[in-house]
Amino acid sequence: MFKKLLIAIVALGCLGLAGFAALAWRPAIAPVARPTAGSFAPELVARGEALAGGGYCAACHTAKGGEKFTGGYAMETPFGAIYSTNITPDPETGIGSWSETAFRRAMHEGVSRDGSHLLPVFSYDHFTKLSDDDVRALYAYFMSRTPVRAPRKANGIPFPFNIRYLQAGWKLLFFAPGRFKPDAEKSAEWNRGAYLALGLSHCGACHTPRNLLGAEISGNAYGGAVIDNWVAPPLTAANPAPAPWTYEELYDYLRTGTSKLHGTAAGPMFPVVQGLGALPDSDIHALATYFADLDKAADRLPYVSGAVSLAMSSAAAKQGAPFDADAQLYTAACASCHYNATNAPLAARPDLALNSAVHLSDPSNLIQVILRGISSAEGTPDFVMPAFGGALSDADVARIAAYLRRTRTSLPPWPDLAARIAEIRRHINAAN
Repeated sequence: MFKKLLIAIVALGCLGLAGFAALAWRPAIAPVARPTAGSFAPELVARGEALAGGGYCAACHTAKGGEKFTGGYAMETPFGAIYSTNITPDPETGIGSWSETAFRRAMHEGVSRDGSHLLPVFSYDHFTKLSDDDVRALYAYFMSRTPVRAPRKANGIPFPFNIRYLQAGWKLLFFAPGRFKPDAEKSAEWNRGAYLALGLSHCGACHTPRNLLGAEISGNAYGGAVIDNWVAPPLTAANPAPAPWTYEELYDYLRTGTSKLHGTAAGPMFPVVQGLGALPDSDIHALATYFADLDKAADRLPYVSGAVSLAMSSAAAKQGAPFDADAQLYTAACASCHYNATNAPLAARPDLALNSAVHLSDPSNLIQVILRGISSAEGTPDFVMPAFGGALSDADVARIAAYLRRTRTSLPPWPDLAARIAEIRRHINAAN
């Protein structure tokens, strides 16, 4: 009896494995001769260039100091380092031998030309929503680039996570292929913003927390997440900033990289603003419409001026006596640039009583900006924030961060500041 049961279990297991193998298998798509740049209509290539900007393709497919789109950018994951690939039209190391059909399958299904499943750091769970026309334009753009030979770097993923067949199981659990479907109850502008946010610009890839298997937690979309030692804050009403992200503030931030009530785009967010620069104003308005609706900004709009006044006046009342050592350190290092004399903050003088970084439960963004500064290429043109990493010790940075948390918010102090500062400093030094 036991022997028969064992045989039945083994047989069922073999059938299950065979079924999974059949489900996971994808055929290779035959290589093609690299299309010439002149074979694509110039307007199609131009459209693809704008879409590639709005999808931040260069941000992930370009290593620091490397040639654009040649890959080699390291993405640190809980499973190990994964390196982006060369997407120039080089036939041997890039996508030069890919047909449009192969390219579309990769974008919509997460399957490479050779039939292997792509790792989900490539956001095909978002790109699956793109229209065929937009994928065609992207293909035309990339195939019109100059081919560059750049062999793929070996990923640092250990066994068994490096088995591509297993990605089919991940897809069964977490991937729902399909094009974007407009919401008939929303405006055309809202739907355009949703198409960009959910598809091309894949905003949830950074702003949505992930589960233990690396999939976005669908029940907490845009709920905030930690990315490369930065915090991508919530894009919902859960955002802790004193003033809501209104339509106007969202538009200013996404178009210019600066919001007078929230601060300046820095770190991983700056390439996003830079990429969005390729999209027309109508698309930025659409994104602002979508996210303003998502965070219920309209419901809180009447209270914006009151929230700003309350935050700034409370901060002024709590700043402490002039002889307070922490206040003196902040005054010497920061106050000359961050001081606003009235309840009307200026974009060029980000008021830290309003800044999201000071109100987040994780101090990483504030620490990052203090240590590395904001260069002239980021944020507001002609304004810079110097890097204080070389001038201030970890203890000094901890004192400033704790002082801001104490005087600019009514929130509990951050724990283990010194350890977090040391960790982020190590990360910055290693990257440089």
